[in-house]
Amino acid sequence: MDFLRPTTWDEALAAKADQPDAVPIQGGTDVMVELNFDVRRPPALLDLNQVAELREWSTAGGLCRVGAGVPYTAVIEELGATLPGLAQAARTVGSPQIRNRGSVGGNLGAASPAGDSHPPLLAAGAVVEVESRGRGVRMIPAAEFYLGVKRSALEPDELIRAVHVPPATGPQYFSKVGTRNAMVIAVCSFALALHPRERRVGTGLGSAAPTPRRAIEAEQLLAAELDWDAPLDPALLRRFGDLCARAAAPIDDVRGTAAYRVHAIGVMARRTLTWAWNDHLEKRAA
Repeated sequence: MDFLRPTTWDEALAAKADQPDAVPIQGGTDVMVELNFDVRRPPALLDLNQVAELREWSTAGGLCRVGAGVPYTAVIEELGATLPGLAQAARTVGSPQIRNRGSVGGNLGAASPAGDSHPPLLAAGAVVEVESRGRGVRMIPAAEFYLGVKRSALEPDELIRAVHVPPATGPQYFSKVGTRNAMVIAVCSFALALHPRERRVGTGLGSAAPTPRRAIEAEQLLAAELDWDAPLDPALLRRFGDLCARAAAPIDDVRGTAAYRVHAIGVMARRTLTWAWNDHLEKRAA
């Protein structure tokens, strides 16, 4: 197995172009587990941890651009006010050591349905910036990035450079069910983001289908019927939860049954919308 260690982005793109089968490592919290358990043996590993620009973030141009190597700890400590949903999800990832190493870019590259960063990225309307040496930069909406279990829209010669996330304009929440309180893969998860200026609500489901996904019908319901100046209608809240649960297509596995996941998604959808709506009304009244 070859071990490639570029120090610049251009070197990384060249290495990926020359060896498309090389598996990128950005933190290694997923890849190393697979290697240790002999899940796969790629011909080469492409270590991106020395590419300094991948650890940078900015808020220029009205979007927050988070480099693929920005660790979860930085998301929590430096971007919590700008991207609260993503920061909440980051707090649930593993241990402090894992949060210091793992990154949103690495989570995207793994494309696991249970990845904690995926639901808040979907709810916020994020866009993934990828690049190849031969074809340049491509911008992929998060909703189009996930193609199957651990399969993404990345081409073999492409690498994730950054993710672009609109700064929060309203309350955001992330909720996760696990078999214990910490250092656990999600049984299922749910993210919600209020977008008051657009009078819409974004959603994201995790570990509840072959890919992370939005609850489109639930979003459309709120866009059509939600009164942004009034208390939350209990009947509308129930219908929202039901539609979010209906958007799930989970399986039975060692962490939970499909029926439990469907039920939990509905509960988390109602809870997160209630929390977010209370915050929204409090801000309006202030």
